[in-house]
Amino acid sequence: MEKNGTPVERLEITFKHPMPYEWSIGRYGSRFFQEIREKRRFIGIRCDGCGSVYVPPRRVCGPCFRELTELVPLSDTGVLTAFSVVNYPFIDPATGELRPIPYTYGYIRLDGADNIFSHLINEKDWHKIKVGMRVRAVFKNPEEMEGNIQDIKYFDLLP
Repeated sequence: MEKNGTPVERLEITFKHPMPYEWSIGRYGSRFFQEIREKRRFIGIRCDGCGSVYVPPRRVCGPCFRELTELVPLSDTGVLTAFSVVNYPFIDPATGELRPIPYTYGYIRLDGADNIFSHLINEKDWHKIKVGMRVRAVFKNPEEMEGNIQDIKYFDLLP
């Protein structure tokens, strides 16, 4: 870099600085992660008006505006409805580290759910991935579980 035509040395210092923060994911969000951590399974919530099942569970049905209370177990399998192979590096908010590229992010309709759930897909070659493929969740080992979205390592493509 130059300043007024004179070379200027540049000093760059990289350090990690923790940025602790907390937020509430609510009763149903907590239960969703508790089910994953303790039972390695998904739960959704059903609307008693229209019958739609949402994952992760939420408090209100969007179309009906009804309060939701009926938790239902869901499968760990589903259908890939869309995907993107990401080749742009960025800081992963979960780890604070630069996320290795490429990686694939998918939109999955879990069996028994009516909306999509987004997560990582364990395949980087977009030639091997097709919308409509079946996928299955792969969870961390029980001793590694933390009660958050990273407890789901990724979704594997099924044959």
